[in-house]
Amino acid sequence: MLDMLLTVVSFVLVLGVLVFFHELGHYWVARRNGIVVEEFGFGYPPRALKLFRYDGTDFTLNWLPFGGFARMKGEDAGDMTPGSFNAASRSARAAVLIAGPAMNFFLAIVLFAASFMAGFPVPAGAPQIVTAGAAAAALGLQEGDIVLAFAGAPVQMPIVEDDSISIMALRPGDSAPVALVSRDGALVEVSVTSSDALWAALKGSTYRPVLVTEVTALAEQSPAQLAGIQDGDLVYAVDGETVTVDVPLNELVSARLGQELTLSILRDGEWIDVKVTPRVDPPPGEGALGVQISYINRMATMGLLPALREGLVNTGSYAGIVLSLPVLLFQGQITPEQAQVSGPVGIAQMVGGAVSATIDTGFWFPILRLSAVLSAALAITNLLPLPALDGGRLLFILIEAIRGRRVSPEREGLIHMVGFALLLGLMLLITVRDLSSAPQTIDWARLMGQ
Repeated sequence: MLDMLLTVVSFVLVLGVLVFFHELGHYWVARRNGIVVEEFGFGYPPRALKLFRYDGTDFTLNWLPFGGFARMKGEDAGDMTPGSFNAASRSARAAVLIAGPAMNFFLAIVLFAASFMAGFPVPAGAPQIVTAGAAAAALGLQEGDIVLAFAGAPVQMPIVEDDSISIMALRPGDSAPVALVSRDGALVEVSVTSSDALWAALKGSTYRPVLVTEVTALAEQSPAQLAGIQDGDLVYAVDGETVTVDVPLNELVSARLGQELTLSILRDGEWIDVKVTPRVDPPPGEGALGVQISYINRMATMGLLPALREGLVNTGSYAGIVLSLPVLLFQGQITPEQAQVSGPVGIAQMVGGAVSATIDTGFWFPILRLSAVLSAALAITNLLPLPALDGGRLLFILIEAIRGRRVSPEREGLIHMVGFALLLGLMLLITVRDLSSAPQTIDWARLMGQ
C-alpha cells in the first residue's frame, strides 16, 4: 500500500514539474508576443480554486493533478480579436508553440547535468599497479598488486581516463583500516592510515583497471554453467592474458572457439581457475560461453561546465534515438516489443521505482536521470505532427505559409478536437496493455553498483 502511494505521489509530482515548465514556456513567449493568456492552471479542470491574478492571467489550482495548462485567448476558436492566439502573426504563433517543447529540452539538459553533478555510475575496475609511485611504495604497494578493498569497501577506478570525472570518496566499512591486495595470486593486507592516503598513492602511480568484467547471468546447459562459473564472478584473464577495456573478454574468447581455455576468476575474494571450451556455433543470443556480462560501476561526479556539456550531449543523443526508432522498426533491427511505448501506468511504475532507488541508495541519480529522459520525451512527443499536439499546430502554420492563407480556425479547431479524442483512445489502449503486463522497472541498484 505504501509502495503504491509512493508511486502515485511521485508520478504526480514529477509529471507536474515537467508539464509546468512546458506550459511556462508557452505562457512566457505568448505574453512576450502580446497574446492574452486567460488562465494558467496547475492540474486539469475542474477548478479547485483561483490562486491569484497576474498581468491578466488567472492562476488556478485544479482537481486533476496531472500537469497543467496555459489557456490562450481564442486558441481553439475563430476569435480573431486583438490579443487572441489566432490574431497573432505566423512567427509569433510558431514561437509560442515551439516554446513548450523547447522548455522541456532545456529542462532535460539541466536535469541530465544535475545527475552528473550529484553522482552518476561510471564503468570501473580494480586498480592494478603498473609503476608504483613514491606514496604507493611508502605504503608497501608493489608493481603488479591489485588493490581490491579498503576497510571492507571495494576499491575501483574509472576504466576511461577523464579529468572531468571524480570518483566519489570511498565509504569504509567497519573493518580495520587496511587495504586488501592481491599479490602473485595471494591476498595480503597493507596498512593504510586513511582512504585519502590510499587515494593519493593510487593517483601518484601508474595503474590499469582490471577485473572489469562481471558475470551477471548464465544460459542453461551452456559451457560456462557446466564448467561451474557463477553469477558475480569477476573475470581477470583468459589463458593468462589479462581482460581489460582494450582487450575485452569476448575478443579473447572468440580467438579460441572450440579450444579449451582457462579463465582466471575472482570469486568472493578467492582466485579460481576454470577450464571451459567455448562453442563454435552457439544457440542464437547465447554467445560462445553462454554468459551475460557487464562492467562494474562506481559512482562519480562532474563539475558544472562538464556536466552541462554532457547534459546537452545526452539530450541530443536521446532525441536521436527516439527519432530513429521508426527507421529501425522498418528495417527490422528492433522488434515492436523492444520499442513499445509506455502510458501513464508504465511511466508511473518507472518513476516509483526511481524514487524508491533514490531513497534506498541515497543517490539522486535515478530520479534525476529518469526525469531528464521523460522531459526530453515530452518535448519530442509534442513536436510530432499530430493533431492536438504542438507539432500538429505547427504543421497547420507551415501549410498556411505554403498556401499563403490559413485554414479556417474553426476547421483547424475541429481537427485538433478529433485528434485529441483519438490520442485519448490510444492512451487508453496503452494503459490497458501496461496494466496487463509485468511492471516496468529498472535495476537502478545494479546500474549504480550498489
